[in-house]
Amino acid sequence: MRKRTLVWLLLAAVLVGCNRDHPRFSARNLDIQLGGRPVVSLERQLAGPAAEPVFSRVEILPGRGFNIYQIRAVLPGRGEVNLMTAPPLEEALTFMNRGPEDFYGTRSFTVGGAILVPFANRIRGKLLEPERMIETLVAGRTLRLPANWSGKQPGAEPHAIHGLILDMPLEPVKLDARNGPGGYASVWGRLDAGDFRGHWISRTVLEFTARLSEAAFEFSVTAANAGSEASPIGIGWHPYFEFPGGNREVARIRIPARQRTVVNNYDDVFPTGALLAVKGTPYDFSGPEGAPLGDLFLDDCFVDLIKNDRGETVAEIRDPGANYGLRIISPSPQISAIQVYAPVNRNFVAIEPQFNWADPFNPIWKGRDTGMVALGPAESVTYQVRLELFRP
Repeated sequence: MRKRTLVWLLLAAVLVGCNRDHPRFSARNLDIQLGGRPVVSLERQLAGPAAEPVFSRVEILPGRGFNIYQIRAVLPGRGEVNLMTAPPLEEALTFMNRGPEDFYGTRSFTVGGAILVPFANRIRGKLLEPERMIETLVAGRTLRLPANWSGKQPGAEPHAIHGLILDMPLEPVKLDARNGPGGYASVWGRLDAGDFRGHWISRTVLEFTARLSEAAFEFSVTAANAGSEASPIGIGWHPYFEFPGGNREVARIRIPARQRTVVNNYDDVFPTGALLAVKGTPYDFSGPEGAPLGDLFLDDCFVDLIKNDRGETVAEIRDPGANYGLRIISPSPQISAIQVYAPVNRNFVAIEPQFNWADPFNPIWKGRDTGMVALGPAESVTYQVRLELFRP
């Protein structure tokens, strides 16, 4: 009996040690639904006060194209803070309502972190006004895309923007969690997008994964051509990152790029086909610690990216006011552009790693590779992003 008691005491000590040294992870469906699917919460319960910045919770919308809606972190001296610009989930129920302003899920990319498939950014074409569509050439095929955006100025040209899955629900969705060394919380989901409701070529099947661990939050999107025709695929992410320190002007960003595309104006934001070097200009954020935003407005597509020794694209946010840094790592070799949106009167920056450049099929590019991936039947491509926290 004494020997058995000793064994149980030793086992309890081991378990207590595990709980003390490692956070507890859980993955659960919340009671609230968006797009007909429960919101998924990946959670990390800390064993004690955090000495370094750590991710604590991620909320994902499988009913709205796997929008990574909110990411929370515990920052030393500040507690748990939101890292994304997004209203409370209860408000999102009325915000994302499939009404006229939410045409094809448009409101999904105005908050949180929408996944963009089968293209990121803008595509122009001939407006078909009664149908609220544009007619355009995609890889030599005439297609109709939803005209779901335009600038704010009178007479601004309607166009298609940010893909075709913004309001599409995933089915099925599976959750998983593990505790102890190497612990994590994760979600996997599948979307048979077909031909994207008649707006794209061939048939595409998408698989999504997201994983919260001790070291990072990471996610991936794999697009597989399940049809009989070759199909172009562009994938991107549209996250709005908050500045917890509340001072946008002193916040710094690092964008590893040598050039940016020229646009006609910052209302339409249509590329002209010209490129400009960023070195020696206010748009050069490529240094080891980036550069402060100051009072510079940005809605720019940065290209000619500088990869690290592992072939990764690495952007950063540094917020001195909160002693907070976020590293945005894109391992996918197909990443060829980073769109950056930072209005001067808002406390966020959208840093958007993406496969394709803006308006990728437009003849203005004169044969340049604009990043769309040509998938033959049975071929696939994977988009990946890994987020890491650090002290600046």
